[in-house]
Amino acid sequence: MRYRTFGRTNLSLSEIGYGAWGIGKGMWVGAEDDASLRALDRAMDLGVNVIDTALAYGDGHSETLVGQAVRRRKDRIWVATKVPPKNLLWPARPGIGIEKAFPYDYIVRSTETSLRNLGVESIDVQQFHVWSPEWVASDVWRRAVEDLKRAGKVRFFGISINDYQPESAIEALRTGLIDCVQVIYNIYDPAAAGVLFPVCQELNIGVIARVPLDEGGLTGAITPGTAFPAGDWRSRYFGGQRKRQVWERAERLKQALSDAHGTLAQLALRFCLSHPAVSTVIPGMRSLRNVESSCAVSDIGPLPESVLAELQNHVWIRNFYGSS
Repeated sequence: MRYRTFGRTNLSLSEIGYGAWGIGKGMWVGAEDDASLRALDRAMDLGVNVIDTALAYGDGHSETLVGQAVRRRKDRIWVATKVPPKNLLWPARPGIGIEKAFPYDYIVRSTETSLRNLGVESIDVQQFHVWSPEWVASDVWRRAVEDLKRAGKVRFFGISINDYQPESAIEALRTGLIDCVQVIYNIYDPAAAGVLFPVCQELNIGVIARVPLDEGGLTGAITPGTAFPAGDWRSRYFGGQRKRQVWERAERLKQALSDAHGTLAQLALRFCLSHPAVSTVIPGMRSLRNVESSCAVSDIGPLPESVLAELQNHVWIRNFYGSS
């Protein structure tokens, strides 16, 4: 496992991090706690030292599992979590003030709940789970960030940027109060590289690349006949003709990358790590097989320039988080 400096925090993060949304259950059907803990343990055995979770993942269940796994380790594991918007609107909507999403007392109270769930005295990285550029001038979030850091309850603060809006956090980064960002970045949607990453490099902001596998679309495992369990949110994400669209795109990618080393999922992770602004990439890894496959990517290294050039022909920016 290779490690990268997380912006100005100077934390040394594993290139492959652990995305802990799926182990929170809730919207993900089929997760079993024992299997999730085994996957977490195996990931950390293989050098993963950063886990990204959120208070909203299973109403704190993911945080509880992460805390349980981390506390029994002797090696230092960095944990990032998130404050959910009080109005429960993902993404943040234009015209809705910060007092509806992140009032001061709510930010503090949510952070204290996460501290209890994780069983720690300080959160390494706390993040706003949504963001609107309309909130930048507000004193509410600024005071909360400063006070939580001053009290030792949070070490660093970040923003988990709205889906497909990588430019929306740039002004917040320029305030000097935000240490890191989490943003969608994958083969299909590399937009962050053009509008956000240069600012992050300029300001020395850490970058967590999320959705590197397009919720499974970049694994090659989604076919027109794939069936998701009842109640699993992916049945909507891949609803209608989307499974066929995703499968066809993945097949074209496999053909284009036939000479490159690794599975399609590994190549997708290598794509993310090929950009120097990316500090860590956080695939979901509920199974031991996926843990071992993903963690092996760091040893393989970034993609060659010729492959990166070819991937420019496969950009496919669309919002499957909307209605099917």
